Amino acid sequence: MTGLPLTEIAQSLLLLAIFVLLHSCLVAHAILNPIDFLALQSIRKSLDDLPGSHFFASWDFTSDPCNFAGVYCVGDNVIALNLGDPRAGSPGLTGRLDPAIGKLSALTEFTVVPGRIIGPLPESLSQLKNLRFLAVSRNFISGQIPATLGQLRGLHTLDLSFNQLAGSIPWSVGALPALSNVILCHNRLSGPVPPFVSQTLTRLDLKQNDLSGSLSPASLPPSLEYLSLSWNRFGGPVDRLLSGLNRLNYLDLSLNQFTGCIPGRLFSFPITNLQLQRNLFSGPVEPVDQVTIPTVDLSYNRLSGDISALFATVQNLYLNNNRFMGQVPNSLVDRLLSAGIQILYLQHNFLTGIDINPGAEIPVSSSLCLQYNCMVPPLQTPCPLKAGKQKTRPTDQCIEWKGKTRN
Repeated sequence: MTGLPLTEIAQSLLLLAIFVLLHSCLVAHAILNPIDFLALQSIRKSLDDLPGSHFFASWDFTSDPCNFAGVYCVGDNVIALNLGDPRAGSPGLTGRLDPAIGKLSALTEFTVVPGRIIGPLPESLSQLKNLRFLAVSRNFISGQIPATLGQLRGLHTLDLSFNQLAGSIPWSVGALPALSNVILCHNRLSGPVPPFVSQTLTRLDLKQNDLSGSLSPASLPPSLEYLSLSWNRFGGPVDRLLSGLNRLNYLDLSLNQFTGCIPGRLFSFPITNLQLQRNLFSGPVEPVDQVTIPTVDLSYNRLSGDISALFATVQNLYLNNNRFMGQVPNSLVDRLLSAGIQILYLQHNFLTGIDINPGAEIPVSSSLCLQYNCMVPPLQTPCPLKAGKQKTRPTDQCIEWKGKTRN
């Protein structure tokens, strides 16, 4: 009986073992599908590292792309693409976003770190039907927000802040049903804001754009916790709108042209910072309960009437440059002298008195400004430079204002 030599048998067994091992490895780790592979190649060709960045050093297409920096796979698909070194201070990337991004059909997350990427957002982003998180901020993205983003029905977060986007916010974006965070601040967006229908929207940040128009009572959902619309050109009343947003913990409407009254119940919301300065709000301010908001800024409006004693529990209170009149509540004075109030700015109003000892010492940690009212300040305190040098408002202005309020 003849047989194979022992060495040949050993070699055959070794080859069989290697084949089994390779087969098990291939089964355990699927090869990236060709469409995703080609899409990553196109994305890579349109971008480069800025000097000092080494993000693309691992992008060697002779190896498995699922091991590239910023690429995350499940099975044979890319599910997350985070372009750029996420560490603070890293230089970021330069170039453009290639439309091939739309070929990554399983993508749920797409982010780009701050850098110098230019050009428009690819319209092909609308093909990513599984996308939940889209964040391309602090670059030089220009053009308009694609209206086709309204096709991303599962989108939770949209962050396109600190770019050069222009045009209006598409109404289709406002109609997205699952949004929880919309951050479009520091762009060049203009025109009216669409109503946002998502009942899970908690953060809306549109500050520092050129947005205009009014906001209807039903334009924002009651789920909002953070709302910033500052540095725009919004106008009209917001009292009915704000009355329904009782979950707010941050509100900044400053530097707009909002009109009408400030609803008293707003001061009972769980807000930690209330910024309503530099608008056209008017009428009396009447909180319904003791105000526990740490910082309240109502300065540079047209608010009138008496100052409410319910503001005594505010730490930083800015009521300057309004039309308040009458006596400063004693409770505010007591809290100031006990260092409970750190900032109390009442300058440039029509106040007629304050019950405070001229020899009283204001705590070092506190600031009081009373100048340019219808009274001689009983004590001299340092005021902001913007308050000017006049200590008292001219008598004729005080008499004229008093006559207007009587009529």
